[in-house]
Amino acid sequence: MLRLALPNKGSLSEPAIDLLTEAGYRTRRRGRELVLTDHENHVELFFLRPRDIAVYVGRGSIHAGITGRDLLLDSGAGAVEHKALGFARSTFRFAAPIGTISSIEQIAGKRVAASYDHLVREYLTSRGIEAEVVHLDGAVESSVRLGVADLIADVVETGSTLKAAGLEVFGEAILSSEAVLITREELREDPRLATLDRRLEGVRVARSYVLVDYNVREVDLEATVAITPGFDSPTISPLLNTEWIAVRAMVPAEGVNGVMDRLHDQGARGIIVTHLAASRL
Repeated sequence: MLRLALPNKGSLSEPAIDLLTEAGYRTRRRGRELVLTDHENHVELFFLRPRDIAVYVGRGSIHAGITGRDLLLDSGAGAVEHKALGFARSTFRFAAPIGTISSIEQIAGKRVAASYDHLVREYLTSRGIEAEVVHLDGAVESSVRLGVADLIADVVETGSTLKAAGLEVFGEAILSSEAVLITREELREDPRLATLDRRLEGVRVARSYVLVDYNVREVDLEATVAITPGFDSPTISPLLNTEWIAVRAMVPAEGVNGVMDRLHDQGARGIIVTHLAASRL
């Protein structure tokens, strides 16, 4: 039975649970259970703190888990990133009082406040920069004003929180993070993980594509198929009116309205878009 860890709270939790649910796993809890057994799919789900998941996976207590790339790297645990999952994206940046620091090299000798102190130390060491890293569990943007640090390293989304604290980002991004599926190196080829992999990939494709059905005169078929070539190839079916052809193809969900416009301009009619629930390609 595959032992899989999911975040029990925070911004990663709900999207991760939704992903597993769409992949066909039983994720609904009656209350606040920390362990849920899905006998049908041979999976045990463990709901753990996002920051702890990499530690449990790295120590072999859990076979795989979903956490953030930033949390994985900051943990220093013996777990590895197996698959990027495409949600909960964020950027990790340095920020300092406006107009005080403009380059990474200027961090040398200063105090850096961060919740991800291991990650920050690794980054600075790899660039030969010596600085004091001050660990804080949260609200690091207040540390400069309170005299605890000279600058901070933190997750940046809109930048509005930093601006309100009188800070601005500088230098290159330390890390681009997102939700990732993690495991141990020796489990990458495990058949149980391969099944989970296929299911998650099926959800990813289902979320990224839609099915487009339309009818088109045979003389216009070549032009419309050029617009909707499909994942491998479109499905072509004859109609009772032999002058017309029915076409079905997978199309990227993003920009599908533009595809419909182009199809209509090329003579397609009865254009219907259907969202996918799951896929195996």
